Amino acid sequence: MISMAEIDGIEDWLIDQALGSPDMASMFAEMCERLRQCNVPIDRSMLVWSALHPLIEAELAFWENGGTVQHERIQHSAEETDDWLTSPIRAVLLSGEPMLRRRLTNQNAPLEFPLLKTLSEAGYTDYMVMPTQFNIPSIPSEYPTTGIIVSWATRQEGGFSDEALKAIQYIQRRLALAARATLEGQISQTIAETYLGKIAGDKVLNGQIRHGDGETIDAVIYYSDMRESTAIAETLGPDAYLGWLNTYFEATAGAVLQHGGEVLDFIGDAVLGAFPIGDQDLEECVNRAIAAADETRKRLQSINLSASQDRPMKSGIALSVGSVMFGNIGVPHRLTFSVIGQTVHAAARVESLTKQLGVDVLMTQDIARFAESRSQPVGAFELNGFSEHQPLFSLT
Repeated sequence: MISMAEIDGIEDWLIDQALGSPDMASMFAEMCERLRQCNVPIDRSMLVWSALHPLIEAELAFWENGGTVQHERIQHSAEETDDWLTSPIRAVLLSGEPMLRRRLTNQNAPLEFPLLKTLSEAGYTDYMVMPTQFNIPSIPSEYPTTGIIVSWATRQEGGFSDEALKAIQYIQRRLALAARATLEGQISQTIAETYLGKIAGDKVLNGQIRHGDGETIDAVIYYSDMRESTAIAETLGPDAYLGWLNTYFEATAGAVLQHGGEVLDFIGDAVLGAFPIGDQDLEECVNRAIAAADETRKRLQSINLSASQDRPMKSGIALSVGSVMFGNIGVPHRLTFSVIGQTVHAAARVESLTKQLGVDVLMTQDIARFAESRSQPVGAFELNGFSEHQPLFSLT
């Protein structure tokens, strides 16, 4: 006997989840366990939801009675498998049906999906797929709806009773509310980190959105700029140049992220990265910045060896260390979270000297002292914010 009072208890619990920041997969698994405790005979369930993310198209959580929940992220570039192409969940997404249900022990039941035959042979008696739609931002795809879609299966003799079906439909709508609240928070986090970076994104989401909000941080600075970008843009044209530019950023900004740095800004075709020192050891931050410069050179070399273009992709890189002001600049109604200060100007000046000196990486003395075996002095130069000429070093 299913107790609706206990079902109401699950509803209250889902409301509490919606007011927090739960992990979707863990929340779903616990909800399934709570349903079983209320005598709703679910033995297998899967939750699928779309994602607004530059890398991830959708996510799913799979729960089976007696097991641990499985969480999977599906990338945009992932090839659609035969299991997915023949899935009843995909069929419901495309058809827009309010429910697909198959009683697996009924000899006349159509088992048109391979999964249904597998479940029937495994002792399952009933299978349902139900979508619950709600509007959230999502990347356009072949599937026209947004929201959640859930499959439910049981081994109960006779399948789901009308009472069990009513309880599942009731709770799924409450799950959708909790999921929507959770996904909207994740979307905000994704957008902030994608467009501002993790450090700035976290600050904005934590309330630092007023004109002038900011702080000074000490960091190792990585500054790279593309060589001959104007001529390349004119030769390639806008569409091809955009692809070229993104490939360049994969080599430069991608290298910064790979080694634990933060991409603070894209300035035209230049990349401003930082390795915040904070509580970390300066030498460790310097070593990670040098590793990022090495990785950039490696990636550019690989691109140039495999590409057929007439012009090689080149970059000048500057490594320095100092304090930068990190905060909101602009006007109250249109702000950007950016980095300013003489350390940034000095890094840009150091990078501009790479072409003049015929090297691809230049370091200040504060960086070079941690890479003595690989540093070569190239002279002393005037830099913004320094009263005397500063010695610079190339990285071999």
